[in-house]
Amino acid sequence: MARLKLEFPSELFIYTTTLTVRVTDINGANHLGNDSMISMISEARARFLFDKGIRETGIIVTDLATTYKAEAHARDQLLFEVGVMDFNKYGGDIIFRITRPADSTLVAMAKSGFVFFDYKQAKVVEIPEQFRSIFPNVNWLI
Repeated sequence: MARLKLEFPSELFIYTTTLTVRVTDINGANHLGNDSMISMISEARARFLFDKGIRETGIIVTDLATTYKAEAHARDQLLFEVGVMDFNKYGGDIIFRITRPADSTLVAMAKSGFVFFDYKQAKVVEIPEQFRSIFPNVNWLI
């Protein structure tokens, strides 16, 4: 079975934030659990959007792919580098590189698809112009 490969050019990462692995994030194998990594990715995404002045209301995650490269443990500080790519008419991808700066270890890579959704109309809608203007140099897949 083919393995998922996530590799992104460094210039795509335009935001960073640090999160600490909590004791409650540790699984039975004594390392950061998959469910907790997903929560941390969600937090990094929320911080990124907030930093860019974007409200999350109306943006929904369509998929998430994650590749794990190394374990993380309780109290590890993890650096989340975040960027965007592959915009289309309705959304695109938010990308993540997660490292442990203390020893320069790559812990994980992730890619999260998103679309804009109008809850009143109950349907996917085009990317708003205001959002487009925040990321003028992103590649478009149209």
